[in-house]
Amino acid sequence: MTDTLFGSVPVDTLVARDLSVLWHPCTQMHDHETLPMVPVVRGEGAWLVGADGKRYLDAVSSWWTNLFGHAEPRIGAALKDQLDRLEHVIFAGFTHEPALELAEELVRITPPGLERVFLADNGSAAIEVALKMSFHYWLNRGHGEKTRFIALTGSYHGETLGALSVSDVALYRKTYAPLLLTPELAPSPDTYEGEPGESPREIAARRLGEMRAILERHAHETCAVIVEPLVQCAGGMRMYDPSYLTGLRALCDEFQVHLIADEIAVGFGRTGTLFACEQAGIAPDFMCLSKGLTGGFLPLSAVLTTQDVYAAFYAEYASGKAFLHSHSYTGNPLACRAATATLKIFRDDPVLERNRALAAHMAARIAPIAEHPHVAHVRQTGMIAAIELVAEKASRTPFPAADRRGLRVYRHGLANGALLRPLGNIVYFMPPYVITEVEIDFMVDTAMAGIAKAVA
Repeated sequence: MTDTLFGSVPVDTLVARDLSVLWHPCTQMHDHETLPMVPVVRGEGAWLVGADGKRYLDAVSSWWTNLFGHAEPRIGAALKDQLDRLEHVIFAGFTHEPALELAEELVRITPPGLERVFLADNGSAAIEVALKMSFHYWLNRGHGEKTRFIALTGSYHGETLGALSVSDVALYRKTYAPLLLTPELAPSPDTYEGEPGESPREIAARRLGEMRAILERHAHETCAVIVEPLVQCAGGMRMYDPSYLTGLRALCDEFQVHLIADEIAVGFGRTGTLFACEQAGIAPDFMCLSKGLTGGFLPLSAVLTTQDVYAAFYAEYASGKAFLHSHSYTGNPLACRAATATLKIFRDDPVLERNRALAAHMAARIAPIAEHPHVAHVRQTGMIAAIELVAEKASRTPFPAADRRGLRVYRHGLANGALLRPLGNIVYFMPPYVITEVEIDFMVDTAMAGIAKAVA
């Protein structure tokens, strides 16, 4: 590892200090005996700059949070202004303009009927809020028998215990299973799992029939169905047809269960519309937002819900119906100000139009890889694209997980100036919206070369 200085601290010194005290997320720390830790000193648009001066294209938007580039000046200016006004205040019994402006704008831009905003700290916390609020709603309405949830196979909603309970990714869930609630799992409408010759709409219709059967058996004890609209992200970038959401909304209404839309990763333009639910023409009972909400600057999440849900908790104190859920940093003014600045960019700039052009360019660039003998599927929804690597194409036989083929792509990316972080054997792209067509070409070319190495 180089000792080149960037600023005043050698890279090796930064790495040694890190490995002596820090424990990184979603990481086997033993890997860093051979896998370089990358100290980063600043960001510039779609790029990260390492402590040795090397640049990395952030093809995954720093875990899907960064929308408009690192160090985006308009968001930064809003934060600098807020720093001189109010950094934080207890949000019980107090309020402030950044939170008010954010809530008003979220109500304005989300699907009709979502009229109340509950703020939290991060995506998993938002899921916890929605699950608890749904259960508590039914309890307050006299239906304490409703205690269960329905989730989709392959779903991922976070890693706190409630959020993990309604997730179905064994890598995250298996170890903690004894601590978790047990949801009812409905088959995902994932197009990759369709029958030969079956269209995405036909897959959606078949899976809706299976969801109906589950609701017929379990609606009486079910609080809500929770889904990631259009793309099941951490579960492997599994994508499905919007008609599934349209049908699911109708089923939830018919069987009197809530619909929770986890738009934490897919919201704010990722799927081609501001919110994924728009493509199905539906409004959920709860919409969970985070990640891109602050443009990647600060932790913040929001749960939007209906006036009907809010009314179920609005009563005299003695009734015991209040929603007593809190976070120390609820409504943090700095995070709210970053969020309002982010949403202003959507108002001021033609973000979605530009994204459609970028998505079309990305689609054209990745299409040829579908012919590769170790690629089973290429899929895309808006600014999210994924390439499924397999050991054998015709049978879709996966590579053994122990081979860690995706890790080989990651290593190749780092060596060549791109942050690519595959999900197992699925190479995906979810870049910031400021990426250029030239940068997309570099991103795809680097990934293709990495794939060639990984499957050799």
